[in-house]
Amino acid sequence: MRANVSRDTRPELRLRRALHALGLRYRVHWSLPFDRRRRADLAFTRAKVAVFVDGCFWHGCPEHYVPPSSNITYWRAKVEGNRARDLDTTSRLEELGWVVLRAWEHEPVDDVVQRVVRVVR
Repeated sequence: MRANVSRDTRPELRLRRALHALGLRYRVHWSLPFDRRRRADLAFTRAKVAVFVDGCFWHGCPEHYVPPSSNITYWRAKVEGNRARDLDTTSRLEELGWVVLRAWEHEPVDDVVQRVVRVVR
């Protein structure tokens, strides 16, 4: 489990490079205002836009998630807890006036970049 990182993942770095190349500036791994332990992968604080790049395994992607065959009870609770926290985070940020964008790690970077640029600009 030590090899599983929570920031600077490959999909996140691709997105950051593409957005930076377009001249957009953002905060990385930004602590959320209502819970300092929760963090947005990217945050455009002036525009109030939070971007999350969710991993298919950890967040239960409907297309790619395959439940592990061992320790089933633990992993089911873990992924369901992650999904519930994601929903809670999104709703709480929206209540504070933020726009929340969520992308799956398998989504093409160009598609995500277009969504982010459309909202931020």
